[in-house]
Amino acid sequence: MAAARPRKYGTALVVSGPSGVGKSTVCAEVLRRRPDLHFSVSCTTRAPRPGETDGVQYHFLSPADFERRVAAREFLEHAEVHGNRYGTLRREVETYVCRGHDVLLDIDVQGARQIRAGAGGSELDRCVEYVFLGPPSFAEMERRLRARGTDSDEAIRRRLRNARRELPAWREYEHLVINDVLQTAVDDVLAILRAAACETGRRTTSPWPGIRRAAT
Repeated sequence: MAAARPRKYGTALVVSGPSGVGKSTVCAEVLRRRPDLHFSVSCTTRAPRPGETDGVQYHFLSPADFERRVAAREFLEHAEVHGNRYGTLRREVETYVCRGHDVLLDIDVQGARQIRAGAGGSELDRCVEYVFLGPPSFAEMERRLRARGTDSDEAIRRRLRNARRELPAWREYEHLVINDVLQTAVDDVLAILRAAACETGRRTTSPWPGIRRAAT
């Protein structure tokens, strides 16, 4: 994080959870209610889907360009999912939090673990908050997956298998939000952001510069 230090760092809010829990819906509503919040746009090697725009939903990269960025250590985290590669650019996070702005990241459990491992002991480490978004029940998560009507039975079974592996990871996170009622879940995520903004560890200078520390 080479940028000049702000008086207070922003928050990088990592939201993780299994497929079908409603991460995209919750994140979209959080962004609607906090238009000042920067959404970290991920990179991918998959082809754009109809209606997707480069730099909006994703940064669409060729496999060669993606690998070049991996070699240049431009990613905070990256992984291969269903034959395509995905990653979070450092600039999508560090540039903003170094200026005192908050960033929202929709990251899977594997990516969150990479960020935690890579940020340990760095200035970025003081800026990250980890939120695990969970379903009210496993049965409800399956119902939501099937209600989408976009996946085959085999794809749904695969997502459910992955969810059984990912759900126990909630203990690795500082915060757990259960997405039962959408607006309640969004309120909880926004409350975490508000609380993070009050943490003294994010401040680099005193809010009262004329007041010296008392002698002990």
